[in-house]
Amino acid sequence: MPLLFVFDMDDVLYDYDWRVRMRGITELTGHDLGELRRRWWHDEGEWRAEAGGFADAEAYHAAFVEALGVQISVEDWVANRAGAMTPWPESLAAVRRARELGRVSLLTNNGPLLGAHLATVAPELVELFGAEHLRTSSYYGARKPDPEVFRAMLRAYDADPADVFFTDDLPENVAGAESVGITGHLFTSGAALLTAIEEFARA
Repeated sequence: MPLLFVFDMDDVLYDYDWRVRMRGITELTGHDLGELRRRWWHDEGEWRAEAGGFADAEAYHAAFVEALGVQISVEDWVANRAGAMTPWPESLAAVRRARELGRVSLLTNNGPLLGAHLATVAPELVELFGAEHLRTSSYYGARKPDPEVFRAMLRAYDADPADVFFTDDLPENVAGAESVGITGHLFTSGAALLTAIEEFARA
């Protein structure tokens, strides 16, 4: 079987500034950060969405709007998310090299609304991965670091864990992947990621 290289997105392929995103939502809703956390960024809101708790993008958007009590359009939601992201060229180059060595896939802890709009939010990834391989954790029905999200990913790609490389900026997520036999790499820089990819391919 060909090698499979799986990448987190935020703070691995992109600089993701969560506070920039929250300031944008504050401008859209009038709610400060504490109120946003109380209304949505918790186990029954965003974390539930990341684990597949909403059936699709429409269900997520409806729940998000209801929780915040303000009508935010999908277009504004997408633009706000994209505005908090800046691509890291070295990391994207590492993905490009991984694609030469095997298959590549994205695995980011996010809900179905982002999943439906990844090609807009992260256009640099479409050419590298192919739109069908831009996947959020909600696609698999579990969120990192739960080992089940990695098992579901292995089933989806019919991949042997020994043939899979995964990188993330959070140690607990790397540990989750390693718990099912995947080779994990804790992201520190694009250059170090490229070196780890080359070493995995040679092993």
